[in-house]
Formats: sequence, C-alpha cells, structure tokens
Amino acid sequence: MADEGFTHPRLAAIYDALDGDRGDLDAYVRMVEEFGARQVLDLGCGTGVFALLLAGRGIEVVGVDPALASLDVARGKPGSERVRWIHGDASRLPPLRVDLVTMTANVAQQIVGADAWREALRGAYAVLRPGGRLVFETRDPARRAWEEWNRQESYAVTDVPGAGVVESWVEVIAVEGQLVTFRWTYVFASDGRVLTSDSTLRFRERAEVEAELDAQGFVVDDVRGAPDRPGKELVFVARRP
Repeated sequence: MADEGFTHPRLAAIYDALDGDRGDLDAYVRMVEEFGARQVLDLGCGTGVFALLLAGRGIEVVGVDPALASLDVARGKPGSERVRWIHGDASRLPPLRVDLVTMTANVAQQIVGADAWREALRGAYAVLRPGGRLVFETRDPARRAWEEWNRQESYAVTDVPGAGVVESWVEVIAVEGQLVTFRWTYVFASDGRVLTSDSTLRFRERAEVEAELDAQGFVVDDVRGAPDRPGKELVFVARRP
C-alpha cells in the first residue's frame, strides 16, 4: 500500500514542489545510457519525474505505481502521452519486455514485507530481456539516516503554485529492527488544513539484498555508491543472465 503522501490528491499535487532538487536521478539517466537501454520500466514512478525525463530523451518508458493520485499528477504533465502509465505494482504486470527496470529514491525500501519484496524482484526479472538489468538504491543502515529525521532539521515553508504556502516537517515515530516509521506533517495556510503521511522503510543489509537477488535468479554485477549521497547509499546493479 502506498503512503498518504502519494495517495491523497492534495498531497500528491504538492509532492514535486516539496521534494525539491532531483539531482539523484542524474545517476540513473547515466546508467540508462551506460547500458544502452531503450525500453525502461520505472517501478514506483510516483508523479512521473524520472519517466518523463527519459521519455523526453526518446526512451520508451512504462511507469508503474500503486498510488492513483500520483499517477493522475503524472498524466497531467507535459509529455505524459509519451509514457505508458500503469496503476499497480510489480506483482501484477502486463506482458512486457524491457532492457532496464528501475526503482529510484526510496521505492525499494518502501517494499517492507518479505513476500512483497520477493514478488517485486520476480516481477522485475520476468519483464527483463536476457542481459537486462534491475537498478535500485537503498540507504546503508550503518549510517543510521533516520537519526537526522526531525522537525528541527526538516522544517520548511514552501509557497506552492496553485496551493499556497505549506509548512512541512518530518518526525520519526518508531524504530523496530530494520523498520523505521516516520510521519510527515503538512499545514496549508490557505485553509488551515493539517494532513499527515506515515511511511515505513526497511533498512536491509547489503548481504541480505545480494542473497535475495541471487535467490530470484539475478547476477549482481555491481554495488555502487550514490553520487548525490556519497557513503550513504548502496546502488545495486543486478542482471538477468
């Protein structure tokens, strides 16, 4: 299930404005070029930022997301007709054949259940051509990123076109083993409405991720650092033999 930040129409509409710079996507664009991918499946495409970026470069893109409100935002953007949008997840994909499957940002970590994670990997494997790759990132749990997720560090006031001024901040609710749950709060100045969105991420160890990829038939070609967060992220490059 997607979080309220992606499924609530009012929150989905302001997501891009509050998400800020998406320089993290530059590394994914470079990998599309590196692997010569011409057909890409973007799992957890959200509001379509990455899918549209690739489509604008002439790449054939399929964007999949379980949050209909986010897909509605994506479909309303210029160039959206170049992308095939699918409401769903990796466990229920139509017949496809692609060169590359991506899960950018927190997508992989938001798949917290063991069964759901295996289904996502199996779904990605099924649509990849032999030699095709799955690329995704996960935060290195040793860096304990959640210790910086608090109101003092995250509080922001943003003037969002069409929505007005929005206050936002994040606070951690619980840390239970690999699971970290946190809550974003949004205050709309236009009418005083307060909305919240709770999210849970699973911080998997590198060896655990590699073992699961191997179990699903992938070959792990590389584990890279994320250029925008050096030393904090693990970027997995897995190939269907």
